[in-house]
Formats: sequence, structure tokens, C-alpha cells
Amino acid sequence: MKKTFRSLLTIPLAFVSVASVYGQTITNRYRVESSAVPFLMISPDSRSAALGDAGVASSPDANAIFWNTAKLAFSDKTAGVSLSYAPWLRDLVGDMGLINASYFKKVGKNQALTAGLTFFNQGQIEFTNQQGTSMGNFQSREFAITGGYTRRLGQDFSMGLNLKYINSNLIGDLLVNNQASKPGTSVAGDISLFYKKDRPTKNREKGTDIAFGLVLQNIGGKVNYGREFDYYLPANLKFGTALEIRADQRNVFQILLDANKPLVPTPQADGSIPQLSSMQAIVRSFSDSPEKNGELAEFRGSMGVEYTYDQILSLRTGFFYENQFRGGRQYVTTGVGLRLKENYVLDLAYLVPINTGNPLANTWRMTLRIDLSNRVRVSDEDE
Repeated sequence: MKKTFRSLLTIPLAFVSVASVYGQTITNRYRVESSAVPFLMISPDSRSAALGDAGVASSPDANAIFWNTAKLAFSDKTAGVSLSYAPWLRDLVGDMGLINASYFKKVGKNQALTAGLTFFNQGQIEFTNQQGTSMGNFQSREFAITGGYTRRLGQDFSMGLNLKYINSNLIGDLLVNNQASKPGTSVAGDISLFYKKDRPTKNREKGTDIAFGLVLQNIGGKVNYGREFDYYLPANLKFGTALEIRADQRNVFQILLDANKPLVPTPQADGSIPQLSSMQAIVRSFSDSPEKNGELAEFRGSMGVEYTYDQILSLRTGFFYENQFRGGRQYVTTGVGLRLKENYVLDLAYLVPINTGNPLANTWRMTLRIDLSNRVRVSDEDE
């Protein structure tokens, strides 16, 4: 299905918010933060997507590069791969989709390397001028390549670092007001922390563990598409906690709670967006709302529950909440994980919107996780 855009548009598709898609009447109470490359904020894996988009402190797997790279230092596997696919906004268009691949490798007992690729296909766009005459088609696409490293800094604490290259080719070299456009590129980084009481023993059939995670995500330069404006990256602060309850050898529960806050400027009372440096924008994002208690309204929350039976079958559900004046996304999620063989897990997720007419309705995701090696022995020494 083609999407049509007039050449007079100077703001690319990436900045169309979910709130505007709902068709809500925009008033001075709406403060929807906007940024370039919002695909970086889409949950790429089906497991976390089924848990209400919570995953900062969940048990580690190859998708930790998106949620919290520091978790991988606590992985009991030496290597793993994850491959994910998610059609996007399929109730509106038929050719958008997100593809994600990630990999990690333990380097000794206390450290790990990881890499990931996220590709977002925004589909074919047909450009027209003010008279409606076609000016040609373009396949809009974006991608990010990420590399990361994590290491334990103590028995219960680890830290992770990511570096990512971002490429956003939304409208090619289309001429807008006699000025050629270009793909937007940038470099960004993530800093992540993870804490977990980890005391492996011979008998772990019963017990309770709690973990905490903190991530500063997408910190870097701005994106320019050949226009007069630079656009902010979707910088974000995430905090999460996970409670794991092992009822017995076969029955395990995880309860997850996540909160995140965008670190981009809040639109002001006149609708303008402050033009600041990236670091100034991050610092001021905690106090730049023109409304009383406006900063609290910018926080988004996720909650998820996972039940796993004998490491074979996992049942998941969750809830995501965003303030109605900050985008209004509110939905229930559900999903299942099934171990196909000893080293293969298939995860499925489905989103159930609370709002009528939600463009995210009927969103599903599929992930294949592959364990490439056996468990790390507790007695292994760091290399």
C-alpha cells in the first residue's frame, strides 16, 4: 500500500505521533514529545512486547542489547542469538515492518560482548506536489547498528556500554523548496546498570530473587535531513525492577515493573520546541514543561507477569500506560513462549488496545531465540 506525501512537507514521517494518528483534537494541553528515528523506541522482541514493553531488569537473553546490556554479565549462557519480526501499523498501511537481529557472547565468567541490527521499513511513499501531480515513489527505510560491552563490577553489580550508528533515509534526495534532501545519520550511546543478588547454589528449586536496572539510552548528536532544522534523537531514561519467584523446580514466576521518561524538549505553550544542544535538552527535560506537574505526566509505565513451566512453556501478559496528553498509548499485551528443542525458543506477542481506533491494534510480533552454547559453570574463571 502506498503512502502519499506532498512535497511541501518538511517534517518527515518519523515525527508523526500516535496521538495525531488517533485524530484527537490538539489543544494547548497536549505536549507530545517528538524526535527523529522513533523506531529506536519500538520493543523489538516478542518476550518483552508481551510483558507490556517491560524488560529493563528481566532475565537476560540476546535482546538485552535493547533493554539493558549490563544484564548480559549475569547470563548463565555463553552465547545466544535472537531474530525478530513485527509488522507495524498494519491497520493503516500494509508494508511497514521492523526486523531485528541481536547476538551476544560471554568472554569469561564476568563480561560479555554483544551486537545488534534493527531495520525499519516504512514502506513505499508516493510524493506529490501541491497540485497533486505525482513526483515519483521512494522506499523509506531506517536502520541502526549497535555494539556493546558489559562487565561485572562486583558480585551483584554490572555496567554496560553501547555505541550505535543510525541511518534514516525517509525521502531520499527529494527536492523540497529547491533544496535537496539527504539521509539523516547520527551516532549515539547507551549507559546501563544492573543489580541482582546472585548466589548460585546446588539447590535452587525454591527461592526469590530481585533485580534492578537503570538505562540512559540514545545519547548523542542530532539528525539532519538536509533541511534547516536538526532533530533530536529519542533520548530516554529507563528504570526497571524484576521479582523472580521459584515455587519449585518446574514453576517460575517473574513480575516486572518499568518506568521511562523521554529526555527531549517538551513543546511549549505556543507549540514551539526549544532548539538546544543535545546535552542541554537532556538536562532541561526534567524541568521544561510549561504545566504544573507536567514532568510527572511524561513518565510512561509498563507492568508484566510471566509464568514458565519446566523451561518449556511461558505464558505472559502486561500493560502499558502513557498519559492521554502525552500520546495516549494504553494497551494490554499477551504472549507465549515455547521451547521447540533444547536450544530453540519461539516467542509470540499480541497487542490489545484499550482505545477504540488505536492504530496499534492487531500488532503482533514473533521472535526466535537460539542458545548457542551450554550454561556457564559457576567455577569458571574469568579469562
